[in-house]
Amino acid sequence: MILTSLIEKGPIKAEVYHKTEEAFNNIKLVLRKLESQLQQAMAVVDKRVVIKYTERSLFDLEFKISDDILIFSMHTDAFTFPESHPIWKTSYLNDQKLRSYCGLISIYNFLTDSIKYNRTNDVGVLIARIFVNSENHFFVEGKRQLGFLFNDFESDLLLEQRIRDLVENAIIYSLNYDILTPPYEQVRLISVQDLIDKNLSSVISTGKRLGFKLQSDSDIIK
Repeated sequence: MILTSLIEKGPIKAEVYHKTEEAFNNIKLVLRKLESQLQQAMAVVDKRVVIKYTERSLFDLEFKISDDILIFSMHTDAFTFPESHPIWKTSYLNDQKLRSYCGLISIYNFLTDSIKYNRTNDVGVLIARIFVNSENHFFVEGKRQLGFLFNDFESDLLLEQRIRDLVENAIIYSLNYDILTPPYEQVRLISVQDLIDKNLSSVISTGKRLGFKLQSDSDIIK
């Protein structure tokens, strides 16, 4: 039984990792190109607008664009989906259940100043999760256009142009998603300790929306 399970799933999970790593490396190439192209375009408009690509670690990429930062993070494990997930309704998985094993790349949106000034109370938003399987098919759970433009798991392949489309839509979504001021009642009281520490900015938890869970947002599309 051990050997049977290992033979059935082991190669699939290894290929899932390979395809996810390949997609992640292609995201790096796309971000480098975008950095160069956008920097050249903005240089003649306003040089104060910062556009910068950084590899934070082996599995985390940062793309800073104006007052937004997008973090692309690759998970190293292979995932499958709960029985209630709508992906199981597709003939693509009904024909072969092992196609459900996917690698995961998450895209988070933070405010540039949250990281620059180490505002640890600030929050980020998970705007998309990219799932890619052993056959390089993919789909996205994400915010608005990120969800409905990339949800054809049966046919869509994670090739360079599709990665470019995905990355550009993630950037557009982030740039168009403005900061909301917190309710007055939420920030009207501060502690003496905050005053002593001269850390009044910590009273306001700045972010475009509280929390990281896509399920908490009404505009999530699976």
